[in-house]
Amino acid sequence: MSASPLQPHAATPADLRERLAAERRGSPFLLYRDDEDRQHIVELGADRSRITLGRSERNDLPLRWDAEVSRIHAQLERVGDEWILIDDELSRNGTFVDGERIHGRRRLRGGELIAIGDTRVAFLAPAGAFTATVTARHPLGGITVTPAQHRVLVALCRPLLHGPVPASNREIANELVVAVDTVKGSLSRLFGVFGLGEDVPQNHKRAGLARRALESGIVRRDEL
Repeated sequence: MSASPLQPHAATPADLRERLAAERRGSPFLLYRDDEDRQHIVELGADRSRITLGRSERNDLPLRWDAEVSRIHAQLERVGDEWILIDDELSRNGTFVDGERIHGRRRLRGGELIAIGDTRVAFLAPAGAFTATVTARHPLGGITVTPAQHRVLVALCRPLLHGPVPASNREIANELVVAVDTVKGSLSRLFGVFGLGEDVPQNHKRAGLARRALESGIVRRDEL
């Protein structure tokens, strides 16, 4: 079974730059790694309304190396501004999203992981994240961060899906392809934005910031 294509250790600096460029273009995209551990990005721009996934070369996303994938396994379909994953029992082994088998149709959310056979495909939906500020009004209220700060917060919080420790400065820098000093500067400003002043011990600030970012809704769990 392949690991998530979003695992930071699996990506090279070139992979991370390619991923960041896709995010900046603003359209949803699929991200996966092949049997030689090469990254692939399939952008779901306005010119696409349907994507087929399967082992056959005729698919838009051909997974020819995965014997557990059916020739025509599943498809994605655009409905308005949403993308729907469809498995009308065409597949032999089923289609799963974040570990849950789907039957028929399921709307995809940014950051969800599609499992077909032994292959994992991430659905990423960054639309709007780089053109506007993000504001939360509950429960902390009135907090506004820039798109760049939002990306830092998402990277900071991502490891919390698997444990209690947020990302280090180096991990954030590697994910966003920026300098560590840039991350430090962003976090310093974010401590102030979220009210983490001098009265909060330095070694507690990162965890406190991650917790408040999630509690406020600035960072949603479906973004991690």
